[in-house]
Amino acid sequence: MPQPLVIVESPAKAVKLSEYLGDDYMVESSIGHIRDLPRNAGDVPAAFKGEKWARLGIDVDNGFKPLYVVSPDKKSHVRMLKTMLKDASELVLATDKDREGEAIAWHLLEELNPRVPVKRMIFTEITPEAIKRAIENPTELDRRLVDAQECRRLLDRLFGYEVSPVLWKKVMRGLSAGRVQSVATRIVVERERERMAFRSANYWDLTGTFTAAGASKPFSAILLELDSKRIAAGRDFNREATLVKEDAVHLDEGQAMALVGDLEGRSAKVKSREAKPYRRRPAAPFITSSYQQDAGRKLRLSSAQAMRVAQGLYERGYITYMRTDSVALSETAVAAARNQIQDRFGNDFLPEAPRTYKSKSKNAQEAHEAIRPAGDRFRTPDEVSGELSRQDFQVYELIWQRTVASQMTDATGETVTLRLDVETEDGRVATFSTSGTVIKHQGFLKVYRESKDEDSSKQDPKEQTLPPLTEGDPATLSGLEAAGHDTQPPARFNEASLVAKLEELGVGRPSTFASIIATIQAREYVWKKGTALVPSFKAFAVITLLEQHFPDLVDYAFTARMEGDLDSIAEGTGVETVPWLTDFYFGSNGKPGLKDKVNDRLGDIDARAVNSIPIGADEDGVAIVARVGKYGPYLERGEDRASIPEDLAPDELTVTKALELIEAPKGDRELGQHPVTGATISVKAGRFGPYVQMGDFDEETGEKPRTSSLFKDMEPETLTLDDAVKLLSIPRVVGIDPADNGEIVAHNGKFGPYIVKTTITEDGPKNDSRSLEAEAELLTIDLARAIEVMAQPKRRRGQSTKGPLKIMGIDPATDKEIQLKDGRFGPYVTDGETNASLRKGDDVETLTLERSSELLSDRRAKGPAKKKKKATKKKAAKKKAAKKKAAKKKATKKKAAAKPVTPKSNLDEETPF
Repeated sequence: MPQPLVIVESPAKAVKLSEYLGDDYMVESSIGHIRDLPRNAGDVPAAFKGEKWARLGIDVDNGFKPLYVVSPDKKSHVRMLKTMLKDASELVLATDKDREGEAIAWHLLEELNPRVPVKRMIFTEITPEAIKRAIENPTELDRRLVDAQECRRLLDRLFGYEVSPVLWKKVMRGLSAGRVQSVATRIVVERERERMAFRSANYWDLTGTFTAAGASKPFSAILLELDSKRIAAGRDFNREATLVKEDAVHLDEGQAMALVGDLEGRSAKVKSREAKPYRRRPAAPFITSSYQQDAGRKLRLSSAQAMRVAQGLYERGYITYMRTDSVALSETAVAAARNQIQDRFGNDFLPEAPRTYKSKSKNAQEAHEAIRPAGDRFRTPDEVSGELSRQDFQVYELIWQRTVASQMTDATGETVTLRLDVETEDGRVATFSTSGTVIKHQGFLKVYRESKDEDSSKQDPKEQTLPPLTEGDPATLSGLEAAGHDTQPPARFNEASLVAKLEELGVGRPSTFASIIATIQAREYVWKKGTALVPSFKAFAVITLLEQHFPDLVDYAFTARMEGDLDSIAEGTGVETVPWLTDFYFGSNGKPGLKDKVNDRLGDIDARAVNSIPIGADEDGVAIVARVGKYGPYLERGEDRASIPEDLAPDELTVTKALELIEAPKGDRELGQHPVTGATISVKAGRFGPYVQMGDFDEETGEKPRTSSLFKDMEPETLTLDDAVKLLSIPRVVGIDPADNGEIVAHNGKFGPYIVKTTITEDGPKNDSRSLEAEAELLTIDLARAIEVMAQPKRRRGQSTKGPLKIMGIDPATDKEIQLKDGRFGPYVTDGETNASLRKGDDVETLTLERSSELLSDRRAKGPAKKKKKATKKKAAKKKAAKKKAAKKKATKKKAAAKPVTPKSNLDEETPF
């Protein structure tokens, strides 16, 4: 008997839905989008390959008609869905209720072309009650949301395909531009520019320790004023280290220490006591952005990690839909929260009426509700603790706490500020100040406390009880301490604060923040130093180009207006897709569109200028500039050049540091003559690291000089002639295995040190190899040890018998132990199943458990590495013939060579193109 076919977008969601719907329904997943614009020329159908717009995938001259193709990796899955549909009584599209979900449903409808009734099933939580309601109340596909998603997709394709080639020509190949990713990158770059321009100011202050009658313990207070003039604090200096509050007293070390001597042992008197009522309201329930921020601050999760965990909890029925910018709670959810407050905390913590919240965003429309625990009754953290991994539990508890707290009473109390005067012997008056807040009713704080960024001005008041002193009461200054401080540059963005900034500017939608941040890291525009986001020099070049030649495209207000227009398309409030895209791409009323801007301005872009970042000048006034080159960033001072270490943050590249890099020994120096051949041996700096070279290139024969890379633990500055001679002996013949007369040779290869034994058989030479544990063994291994190593089982590439460098701890995502290991390609973390290499900015010594978990989480999300397809014999033969031909051609050119071929370095580039 035919059954309804229910299609969702996620396999995990399909499993849960199948449990609730039972055997009367067929439930299958689309595994995300099944169709998209072509990714490359190979995806374009033969019928369209001749079209000039085929590469773009959009017919811009015919109403921006998109060319959709089924993704190559989805073709077999689509065939399976079509087969299932043949036996179905009806098609039920149960994808998420947002733009992406609606678009997936529409593409399914277009591609499957069903001949049975079609229904749209909508729910924001996966519980038996919610699914039953959704089945009983089907709806229609929302074409406005489909159009809005399509417009965003076309806009992003137009932006990327038109602007990215400009970056390839003027910065370097492989770069990309994006409507939101470029703006996000600009935010990070601008903050780094502020840090680079920042100058630190030094100031001092005093902290006094006071005792008084009736005080159970001493209390501390900060020096606030001297003779009624306020003492300068960090906020009184600008970023050029200038004191902007002219009447403030700027204490230096000498003045502060002298003041300590004048005040010590003096009596104090209470100048004033001010008491104010304290009241704090709970925060609204989570939306996507606030959830990402709190998960980052409290649980140290990246935005991508936070969304992956929430996605899993939603699909397994623990929380409601996690992509939302609505702070509203349904009546059922409010009732569930209030019942739980009354049962667990009593009526004192329950407001008389339910609390309601209004979204700050005017375009809040992604879903019906805030993120909350699923169901008509919330399961408490205790009830789910045995069902979830540690990380899943932490996120569920966070969402439960925020939801319940949002319906609790205000926290109330009293904030008291005391000011005390201490008079010096010469009549000067120093005024000290201290504040303390006493919470008399905890209210929502009993459950949840909202987190803030470290540099936020909205930190919680200090909770402390001050003694019951009143104006005129005496006190004793029992201790005094002077301390110096340096003003700090504005803090770099972390993922949580970048999400907050994007939301503040109205750039992007909350549902895309995690993917935006992941993209700018994957493109290497931004890298992590701890949790801080650091822009690369490449990002500086890209943003400089866009700011100077395409300013609208990275303008915050312009991008926010575009978001508003796109939301208007979704809402059907006057803005339509085709006219809007026409205006953006072709322009209107004499104003150029994107196409003309790219074509007209390409020739005006000074590639060298946009790839230059001024650093300063040396003591002779010669400019020092950081440039982005073909092989990476480098410094230039006149004719001098030096590579910039890849883990050096731009704000750390001061003039002093730049001079240190430029004037450091380059490694190109003669070590002496080889004791046997007499040839000159030099140590040189190459693109792939330092190496030694014996002799020079022979122009007559075309013979290259013998070279060998330095071991990892060797430094060019301390390398001796004896060391170099040993290195040049590699590959080194170890000896002949008496068992089979096989010659054993030690090599230092691309993947590390190894030995290979060559034996002569009837079929010709046969090679067998084994890895060595350390490079030093290449010089020390003897025949007996080599035979022993060859007898060991062969290990797969990268496999090591060495123990871990460090045990990081238990992964909160999987509850497995994470180990830090040193592999063939460098250090990596592993939980026994998944391996993840450390990235730029990660340090073996300072790596944390949270960062290790993030690296593994990101690696798992990418899925298993795809194996390269084995070439057929025909293809292999063809490739071999081509290689042979190329080698022959190269050999004929050797005689005409004018100079030796040495490892390439970014320092050889005059310009970065």
